[in-house]
Amino acid sequence: MLPLCLTVALIGVSYGVSATSADFALWQVVLLAVGVLGASSELLFVALAAAGAHPVVAAAAGLLVNVRTTAYGMALAPLLRPGRERAVGAHLVNDETTALATAAPTRAAGRRAFWVCGLGIAVAWPLGAVLGAGLGRVVPDPGVWGLDAVFPAVIAALALSALRQRETLAAAAVGGAVAVVALPHLAPGLAPVAALLGLLVVPLAGLVRRPQHRRPGSGRRP
Repeated sequence: MLPLCLTVALIGVSYGVSATSADFALWQVVLLAVGVLGASSELLFVALAAAGAHPVVAAAAGLLVNVRTTAYGMALAPLLRPGRERAVGAHLVNDETTALATAAPTRAAGRRAFWVCGLGIAVAWPLGAVLGAGLGRVVPDPGVWGLDAVFPAVIAALALSALRQRETLAAAAVGGAVAVVALPHLAPGLAPVAALLGLLVVPLAGLVRRPQHRRPGSGRRP
């Protein structure tokens, strides 16, 4: 879990550098990191703001990207107790916590993975953002150090174990194809939202007829 949190901190550094380069104040960088706690939406918001988009438009795009967490919340709900625990845990729902919690062998292990990972990220992400905000005054481009490639690499690594399931693999394949096709036609950052259409494949994949084994003696005798 520690390597994952350190990696998230590195992504936070990339976000802090980008935000500082876009003339965000330190308090704004920290407020977004703590209040939103969503790497992709924050990076998109900063990128659109830096490109001259209206703050409302940038915020709406960030919210749209985070629509995917609705599906994450539905998957994680059975692991959390109704009431206060779910209310607090909702803020910790993200790509990493969902991948680790749903891949756990038991419900208790999934619940433990969710809280340990979620709280670790809640600390690592803002710390990385603060560090990045300081470095952004010296190195304004996170691509110089390759930090912009860390986030997609981490998500790909976390998704590998889930792809062993046929339904998940089908949804990922369809979602990836939709994202690639939609990428040239949508605003930056919205292709992952379009990829959520891949979730429609899950119930269809479950309806595919599996081979049925006959019970001994149930068949006709030749």
